[in-house]
Amino acid sequence: MNICVLGQGYVGLPLALRAAEAGHTVVGYEPDEDRCSRLAAGSSYIEDIDSGRLQAALRTGSYTPTSDPEDLKGFDVAVITVPTPLTDRAPDLSCVREAARVLAAHLEPGATVVLESTTHPGTTREVLIPLLEAGSGLTAGSDFHVGFSPERIDPGNDVWRLENTPKIVSGLTDECLKRVKAFYDSAIGVTVPASGLEEAELAKVFENTYRHVNIALVNELSRMAHTLGVDVWHTLDLAATKPFGFTKFLPGPGVGGHCLPIDPVYLSHHVKTRHGQTFRLIELAQDINDSQPDYVVRRLQDSLNRRFRRSVHGARILALGAAYKPGTADARQSPAVQVIERLRAMGAEVTVVDPYLPDGGFREIPFAAGEKNMTVADFDAVVLLTPHREFDLTHLAAEAAYVLDTRGVMATAPHVERL
Repeated sequence: MNICVLGQGYVGLPLALRAAEAGHTVVGYEPDEDRCSRLAAGSSYIEDIDSGRLQAALRTGSYTPTSDPEDLKGFDVAVITVPTPLTDRAPDLSCVREAARVLAAHLEPGATVVLESTTHPGTTREVLIPLLEAGSGLTAGSDFHVGFSPERIDPGNDVWRLENTPKIVSGLTDECLKRVKAFYDSAIGVTVPASGLEEAELAKVFENTYRHVNIALVNELSRMAHTLGVDVWHTLDLAATKPFGFTKFLPGPGVGGHCLPIDPVYLSHHVKTRHGQTFRLIELAQDINDSQPDYVVRRLQDSLNRRFRRSVHGARILALGAAYKPGTADARQSPAVQVIERLRAMGAEVTVVDPYLPDGGFREIPFAAGEKNMTVADFDAVVLLTPHREFDLTHLAAEAAYVLDTRGVMATAPHVERL
């Protein structure tokens, strides 16, 4: 089949290459011309996609990146994987709308359009379909097929990847579902049919709302445990020995990435604006997780004052990690960046190290296992924000005057404090 994937980011590029490897002819539409040029040159900017894999698909001609909408002509299946960010704390579907308009100009009878971008229930039916119909003159469900299949990409996860993560699929009609499922069956191991579009859309935002709420719960627990003088990390290890009715979540500096800080807001905002109801638990979780970077800064401030009788202002602080999670260069909505910005706003001299972000101004000194020119001892404090495997934690514990470990990955010591 001729496949086009709109958006070649963390979701779209892996899908496009997987479809190409499954035997389809794939066009990867990326309106950012710089990104498109890099892809055409065989250079991947997504760490989960090796450049060699990209180059192999380019050599066979099974994958072609383009920024020209005219190259979308003649598609059998089009998949929309564009961003759905927040603007002024409200859902922004402008990229979805633009993708729909671009596709509508080339939509032919019998073709299938699938939305993967995370959004609130009703988007496929109420936003995407009307734009496709208006721009093509065709009717969804009879002239062409439409579905929703939520993305489940987890950057940096070496175990659960696109091809082995179960894929929810849905369609406007039974025939639409059949077409959508057939495409994903060709490239992904397990597909899970949903009874309707809205159920599939709600499943996606609920998956991340579940994580968001539980992370907020454990973040607040960690604050309470610190006040009580109780080791929250050991407490969580103890609770995790229960073989039923408990899932272990861990505290941290906050939530980040393309899902957790955004997806629950899509659900709560939609319910409030459309139905006048408040999803109170989501809003409370948002408040807790949004305030977590400030809590990290306060903990660091208190420790500097208590241990060394000095303020954050003028303190030399080494911040390890700027991405929102280990093993990735993804710094979108990263709480680590928020901590760094707050410390600098308070007058701290912050040096940031993140080996995955050398082009983002974050690798200011080397700090990896085996390097000899590390200067950890020159800093008043170290705050471990993102525990990349490249960081030599043994060296850190041996050389640092004080460490605030926000991820609970270091053994406690008189000079090593867990969040």
